[in-house]
Amino acid sequence: SSVPILTAADAAKVNLDYESCAANGTMLGSGGCIVMDETTDMVHALRILGRFYSHESCGQCTPCRTGTNWAHRLLCRIDDGQGRPEDIDQLLSIADNMVGRTICPLADALAMPIKSFLTKFRAEFEHKIETGKAA
Repeated sequence: SSVPILTAADAAKVNLDYESCAANGTMLGSGGCIVMDETTDMVHALRILGRFYSHESCGQCTPCRTGTNWAHRLLCRIDDGQGRPEDIDQLLSIADNMVGRTICPLADALAMPIKSFLTKFRAEFEHKIETGKAA
């Protein structure tokens, strides 16, 4: 959950080794993976990740303490059908301000998925903002 997401097409090109993952824009991490099919609501999936990392923040570092919480609140708003178009760019800005600015990698562990979900599945976020429903 803490690395950039891969689409099905991306995953087909990746061997489960550090080098192949890095060459395809992600990381192997602890070696676990989550597989989601085409019926998965990607907005809701990222909301769940946001809740987890917001809850797990120890609160010591401001970018993590406020960033994970703020990102989670925006994801809830979008997922609940009350999102605004500017929320997407705000999430990207929050993620940019979290990466590499904390003592531990917890903030990065949410920032990287935010950036990759919004890059690879932006249309689903836009659709939910426009209609209030999953794509």
